[in-house]
Amino acid sequence: MELGSKEWKKLITDGAGVMGIQLSGSETDQFALHGIELLHWTRKINLTTITDPYEIGVKHFLDSIAPVPMIPRGVSILDIGSGGGFPGIPLKILIPSLTVTLIDASRKKVSFLKHVIRTLQLENIDAFHIRAEDLANSPPENSDPFNRPFDVIISRALAALDKFITLALPLLAKDGVIIALKGNVNATEIESVRLRVKKTSYRTGVNKGNFSLLVKEYVLPYLGLERSLVRLRI
Repeated sequence: MELGSKEWKKLITDGAGVMGIQLSGSETDQFALHGIELLHWTRKINLTTITDPYEIGVKHFLDSIAPVPMIPRGVSILDIGSGGGFPGIPLKILIPSLTVTLIDASRKKVSFLKHVIRTLQLENIDAFHIRAEDLANSPPENSDPFNRPFDVIISRALAALDKFITLALPLLAKDGVIIALKGNVNATEIESVRLRVKKTSYRTGVNKGNFSLLVKEYVLPYLGLERSLVRLRI
């Protein structure tokens, strides 16, 4: 299967349909262009270890759009550790009203992200070479390019769930949402998150006991991989 072919686009469209998400032809065209650039750049820099077009379609693109029903329209969203642009760029394609900020600790990956943004002619989205820890610790200034605090903070690259929550909390807006795309999540990890939220003092005057935690399990089409969406609403 060739990335960007009719067969590949049908794979994406049908798979999204199984997930309850309807894609237009222009959206799958943009996914294809993103994927083609991903493969091209991966020959030069380490963007992804997944190079099979079939797996790129399922493991990168279909997995990235799973949170679409959880994300309000017109909000600001931060993608921590965006890497090859997942999930931030596919989410921007499907929800154009989002204001998206992509950050990554690798300068080369950020160069790729900026290239894809230009290639796809996306607006209200930018990529920055910065670590989440540094962003959280830097005070906002009048010339600050970051649209913080963020309404939604998301990641699918960080391994430790409680670490991601800790990074995200200082950057989250009031009534904001944190979403983690994970594999199987066990009860110990969830309890660790609950304790971390209760103990973390991230914003003066906020009742840290007033939060909701949702775990939504799903299966990636075709490959049958079990995945989880962890949503923390503050």
